[in-house]
Amino acid sequence: MNNKVRMAILAVIAVVLVGIFLFINIGGNWEYILQRRGMKVLAIILTGGTIAFSTLVFQTITNNRILTPSIIGLDSLYMLIQTFVIFVFGSNHRSVMSSNINFVICVALMVVFSGVLYKILFKREGQNIYFLLLIGIIFGTLFQSMSSFMQVLIDPNEFQIVQDKMFASFNNIKTELLLIAGLSVLLVGIYFARFTKYLDVMSLGRDQAVNLGVNYDYVVKRLLIVVAVLISISTALVGPITFLGLLVVNVAYEFFKTYQHKYLIIGSILISIIALVGGQLIVERVFTFSTTLSVIINFIGGVYFIYLLLRENKSW
Repeated sequence: MNNKVRMAILAVIAVVLVGIFLFINIGGNWEYILQRRGMKVLAIILTGGTIAFSTLVFQTITNNRILTPSIIGLDSLYMLIQTFVIFVFGSNHRSVMSSNINFVICVALMVVFSGVLYKILFKREGQNIYFLLLIGIIFGTLFQSMSSFMQVLIDPNEFQIVQDKMFASFNNIKTELLLIAGLSVLLVGIYFARFTKYLDVMSLGRDQAVNLGVNYDYVVKRLLIVVAVLISISTALVGPITFLGLLVVNVAYEFFKTYQHKYLIIGSILISIIALVGGQLIVERVFTFSTTLSVIINFIGGVYFIYLLLRENKSW
């Protein structure tokens, strides 16, 4: 079975699952139910696509299949922003109550943080990418500690609001956020298009890419900004889903058995959509909303992450 057939199979599975999600137990009020479910599906496609795509690009840059963009601390920064706003201004502040303002603040601060981090670390040519990851882990731990400190001090009722932000949710998607997020992703995609041709070469490693004529540091800086913007958008839209990218990208590698990114990018996005739509169906129809989708994804992804570590350890 060639990769085009495999991609077609994934596309059919994704379409079938989306159809089931939209029309199962639809009852009488078609217009209202389809509109609400349609918003969920759009949020799932947008979130799943951005996370899968950015994780694949990040793993290609780092040449490591057990890393995700979350390692540079963006998820922890998101929680710090949410906690700080409620801690300082209270839960009734406009930046908390207005979805648009909250979304713009989160995306802007996360992108600025990533830009400053990359600017400082890549000030000198040839800076090691793993030094960036180390600094990212340190900042992530710092942000998490600061968030925990403020969460202990705030009012218990307001802590409940912060707690709701800790887990990704597709149940209360704001239509206006989908429009802003969709346009942002489209612009990022247009900007990224000119770098697509470098991905297959960069997967060979820095030395091989440089020998083949790639301006490695220039391309890496731009791709890292693209990754940061996409992760910021997806996190600000629905909340953090730490292990989704790791899970779907590695499944795509195993399923397609290739390093050609023209298959891996689309395949990862389709697998991500299948995982999220299928997971949301399980949350709604099996667990009856007693848990969240991010809990299921992170549990499965965490187990798979341990498996990858053990497999890598054996290969060493």
